Amino acid sequence: KPLPVYGDGMNIRDWLYVGDHCAAIRAVLERGRPGETYNIGGGAEMTNMEVVRALCRILSEIKPGRDYAAQIAFVKDRAGHDRRYAIDATKIRSELGWTPVESFASGIARTVRWYLDNAAWLAAVTSREYQKWISLNYAGATIAA
Repeated sequence: KPLPVYGDGMNIRDWLYVGDHCAAIRAVLERGRPGETYNIGGGAEMTNMEVVRALCRILSEIKPGRDYAAQIAFVKDRAGHDRRYAIDATKIRSELGWTPVESFASGIARTVRWYLDNAAWLAAVTSREYQKWISLNYAGATIAA
């Protein structure tokens, strides 16, 4: 199955492991000042292609025998796609003492392993039936003020 990459894959993002993101949110809830804004970032800026290559490398180590990189397919970039997202997480680090625990390498490896170990969950949430349920239950939903 092709692995689609928008445009030239050189868009830059700041990557953060989900567990670290949750810990940052908790730090804000427990120690943050009401009304303040705290940017959460991992300090791991990478191009989309660097991330895709890392995913392919991890998969090759875990499930050898396939050329995952050969599945990369560049597709038309979406309109208005930002070239770079830069996150300045200085405030949350200095005021709340939060820093990510996982490096990009350890976090992405844990993420890949989680998805491989939870294939039934992934199949369920990407199924047509689940998508229909989401549309039925959340279409037009608004956030209460």
